Amino acid sequence: MSTTETATQPGQTALRVVNGHAAEETYKYAHLLPHFSPDKYPPLTPFEHIDPGLRALNHPDPRAFLKGAESVIELTPNLGTQVRGIRLTDLDSDGRDQLALEVARRGLMVFRDQSDFIDQGPQAYLEWGRHFGRLHIHPTSGHPKDCPQVHLVYKDANSTFNFEIQDSITTTLWHSDVSYELQPPGLTTFFLLSQPTTGGDTLFASQVSTLKKLSPSFVAFLRTLSAVHSGVDQANFSRSGKRGGIVRREPVEHIHPVVRRHPVTGEEALYVNRQFTRRILGLKREESDAILKFLYDHIDKSSDMQARVKWEPGTVVLWDNRVTAHSATVDYGDSKERRHGARITPQAERPIPAGDGLVLPN
Repeated sequence: MSTTETATQPGQTALRVVNGHAAEETYKYAHLLPHFSPDKYPPLTPFEHIDPGLRALNHPDPRAFLKGAESVIELTPNLGTQVRGIRLTDLDSDGRDQLALEVARRGLMVFRDQSDFIDQGPQAYLEWGRHFGRLHIHPTSGHPKDCPQVHLVYKDANSTFNFEIQDSITTTLWHSDVSYELQPPGLTTFFLLSQPTTGGDTLFASQVSTLKKLSPSFVAFLRTLSAVHSGVDQANFSRSGKRGGIVRREPVEHIHPVVRRHPVTGEEALYVNRQFTRRILGLKREESDAILKFLYDHIDKSSDMQARVKWEPGTVVLWDNRVTAHSATVDYGDSKERRHGARITPQAERPIPAGDGLVLPN
């Protein structure tokens, strides 16, 4: 018997061809398809963030949660660890604290065979995410109905609810999620509910390693700089009728250090990204543009500082937005297959300047 699934518009059914005959079946994750509520939200307010990784520093064995794993493999020397044989659903509070510390240290962790975690549903996602920080509600993206704290990405043969730039020769767009917020995300959890047969990989870059590649005198200069991160273009993209056409919270701009310090590991990381960083304060426009272009190109081209996650069913990926950048790879469009992902996005602290003398405006 031969069976083939074809993509459909977001809805309750998918079309399958079984022995040459069309048949409809219920999509397992139809309850998690993108919903664009018209709800409006007030501006986010500051809050005190206590990183759970700090608690793990005092644990006699901060990597105890990995005991019993079938395999723990470093994807690259500088970034990323792949784990098999550990069930995320089995981690208690101490285990989650240790996980947060390990993600901070490695930047990226890929857990295979986590279908039980994925199949728990939205309320379990929220309980998981709240351990790591206050959950972010994205101002423009789709979310499961009645669960705005879960950010969705979605593309199939007929629809796309991703932030896609059509007039570019590449779909690669390095960024750190919603870096325009006053308190951007820290540890982030992401998984695919449906994926193309091939393609749709996610790229990651270590912003700790990209910074270390620069000369000490240049890094010293970068530590004195701050930059504006803006959500205006993203909001305007939705207001133009793309994605879902919804802006739930008015866009904001905030000033962050160009080099930030991680509150748990103490590591310094480059903190600019092509999607949201707009200008460096205190410099002439041409000076700011030249430095940012250099840094963006450095991030783009540093393949020795990057890792590539190839998705397989049941994969859950966690990364630390404070010390990594990432990009989707939209290379599967011709296949007409569905790619449906969910992100749990806890906010962290306001970025801490690596330069002791850098003072950010209130």
